[in-house]
Amino acid sequence: MSRSLKVAQKHIETVKVALLRNGFPSQRALALDLGIALSTVSRFCTGKAVDYSTFVDLCEQLSLEWKDIAHIDGDSSLITKPNKASLQLSLEQNTIATEIEASCFEKLPFPEGVVPPNSCLYQSRDNIESICYQTIIKPASLIRIKAPQLMGKTSLIMRVLAYAQCQNYKVVYLDLSNIERSIITDLDKFVRWLSYMVGKQLGLANQLNDYWDLSILGSNGNCTAYFEEYLLPEIDCPIVLALDDVDRLFPYDIVVEDFLGMLRSWHEKGKISTIWQNLRLIMAHSTEVYISLDLNQSPFNAGVPIELGEFNEEEIEELARLHKLDWKTTEIVELMNLLGGHPYLIRLAMYHISCNKLDLKTLLNNASQEISIYSNHLRQNLELLQQKSSLTESFKRVVLSNEPVQLNPKAVYQLYSMGLIKLEENRVIPRCKLYRDYFSRVL
Repeated sequence: MSRSLKVAQKHIETVKVALLRNGFPSQRALALDLGIALSTVSRFCTGKAVDYSTFVDLCEQLSLEWKDIAHIDGDSSLITKPNKASLQLSLEQNTIATEIEASCFEKLPFPEGVVPPNSCLYQSRDNIESICYQTIIKPASLIRIKAPQLMGKTSLIMRVLAYAQCQNYKVVYLDLSNIERSIITDLDKFVRWLSYMVGKQLGLANQLNDYWDLSILGSNGNCTAYFEEYLLPEIDCPIVLALDDVDRLFPYDIVVEDFLGMLRSWHEKGKISTIWQNLRLIMAHSTEVYISLDLNQSPFNAGVPIELGEFNEEEIEELARLHKLDWKTTEIVELMNLLGGHPYLIRLAMYHISCNKLDLKTLLNNASQEISIYSNHLRQNLELLQQKSSLTESFKRVVLSNEPVQLNPKAVYQLYSMGLIKLEENRVIPRCKLYRDYFSRVL
């Protein structure tokens, strides 16, 4: 009778997908969650034998039916059930996992910046992660992630890049918000910067001077040739290039039009060229580009669009559970009445409450005041608004009106990008009651 099982070779890819789909960006994360050795998880994921009880536990954790993926010689009924000793071991493993989870919350991270791919607080939404995972493994794929600030775009990107690394792909992440203005306003400097940074993150030597010749090709032509003749051939696996905060380019018409046209051409090349099939693109932006682009040159009508919305009630309930908050529907509804499903604002509230820094009632009563946990966030947005008087007046109209307001397209773009408004057809309303309460008082 068999006392061990292994994943059938044809199902190893299924295990890799299930690993990320269930919130484990690495084999180590799964090992920590179950409290077992990393080597055991590695054996399981690579089709090597592990004991029966552990095999079943791993499948349950990955939402897989063990009989569907196991390599079984002969009658599956010959596989022995776990004995008392193995059940005791499983119980001990669960105890260790519980202790690991508890230690995670002893050092609850302050909610700022990116939620790491291996964080127990990462909240999946509407199967979006699975869609991204399934897309990024396709040749010449393009994923477009759209959402206002603080809605989780970068966290999702990091999740997808972690999954790509599990597939043994090379990944490159570039945050366009950090580029100097002198570079981003000059097309040639910008695409040279892009080429250099991609090569650097791939561990390749800088050979720009050997390939770049403006007397023969334009900036886009040189950049495309550098990728096609040097960067892509040097790497023998797919490359995922993630461009975050693409909005940074939008004010610079000449640069954004040519650059986005180049990205679209790379995506199209992948349909006919083997070398370009290895390039997978991810773009993240807050709104659609507000300048007119040729439909055949715009990447915004190609690829797979992903729009990150707010958390729904069920997702907030799960987040409360992860924060060890024994909340019922009443508490969740009260918080949502103030914040909607805004990911950052919700997490900030749960952080302070779970750390016993205040209770929900106090938070709700003081949310829009200068003493609240949101004071820095609200003040920063106020300062951004006040830099443009016309934008201040536009948002003032929104928060003082009990009905949806119609604004000019550029104001809508800017306010939506900041995350301050929601769209209702051609009109806008404040994103949440917190923003209405605060800005109607201070504007």
